[in-house]
Amino acid sequence: MTNKRLLWRLPFLLFLIIGTVYIVRQQRSMPYQHDKGQIFGTFYHITYQNDSSIQADILAELQKVDDALSMFNKESIISHINRGEDVETNDMFESVFNLAESISDKTDGAFDITVAPLVNAWGFGFKTGNPPTKHMVDSLRAIVGYNKVKLVNHRIQKTDPRVMLDCSAIAKGYGCDVVARLLEKRGIKNYMVEIGGEVVTHGISEKRLPWKIGVTKPSDDSLNVNNELQTVLNVKDRAMATSGNYRNFYYRGGKKYAHTIDPATGYPVQHSILSATVLAKRCAEADAYATAFMVMGMEKAQKVLAEHLELMAYLIYSDDKGNLQVWYSPSMEDKILK
Repeated sequence: MTNKRLLWRLPFLLFLIIGTVYIVRQQRSMPYQHDKGQIFGTFYHITYQNDSSIQADILAELQKVDDALSMFNKESIISHINRGEDVETNDMFESVFNLAESISDKTDGAFDITVAPLVNAWGFGFKTGNPPTKHMVDSLRAIVGYNKVKLVNHRIQKTDPRVMLDCSAIAKGYGCDVVARLLEKRGIKNYMVEIGGEVVTHGISEKRLPWKIGVTKPSDDSLNVNNELQTVLNVKDRAMATSGNYRNFYYRGGKKYAHTIDPATGYPVQHSILSATVLAKRCAEADAYATAFMVMGMEKAQKVLAEHLELMAYLIYSDDKGNLQVWYSPSMEDKILK
């Protein structure tokens, strides 16, 4: 009786084995697509395993993000809000606004999407010019603060009409998340989405290995031509974002002014952290925390990381002698390849 049962099961087992081998071979033979282009004033590179390119659909999703959050798009929701016009928000805008508000709370305001007037005054963003005077900084600080805006019934309410929103420190990461969701929806499991240096990965690369992402070594490189790597990270099924005051800055009077503005003081940060790389489940989250850590400095950043173990960070800083040093979350140790 037992032998008869085995004989009945053999064809089924054989079918199962053949089917599994067929699926694995199909997966291995399926090509990887390489899409690239420009969005949000930067470049994107998207690699994914699929029979054909879906770049048109990817661009359509990214355009939705642009239509909600781009300060350079005159017809975007955020542009209407910044001009004081009555406009109804949508799901994308509200998702980013709520996440930004949550991270602002968790970082004591170090991450703040109302910092735009100060950013502009310091010559980053839309215009350049002379550094603002103390009087100007003090005046602008009066209209900066994430608690000066709130979302009520799909509309933004401001305590002062001059308050501006700037989602540039979270929008690229959110764009990566949006593309990743599209790929998942299409059943694509192996991919790497990169927009302006922010990254989301899933599955394996063309080499049948986990995705490896480099972290650029800090240097005075405003033109971004020096791409020497500080380290390489094994980023599997994670999002990664980096913020660094070595990428965008200018010198005046022999002093280096960073692109990261501290909302509390109104001045560019002047502390030891040169680069903050954050790993998280969502890229928008990693993007925002990377900016926040650049504002907060080493001790405060470490405190937030201790309270939020779902986050991992790789921080490059300058010691008292000007030498580069590294601190990273203990949970990140097995992800460092170089």
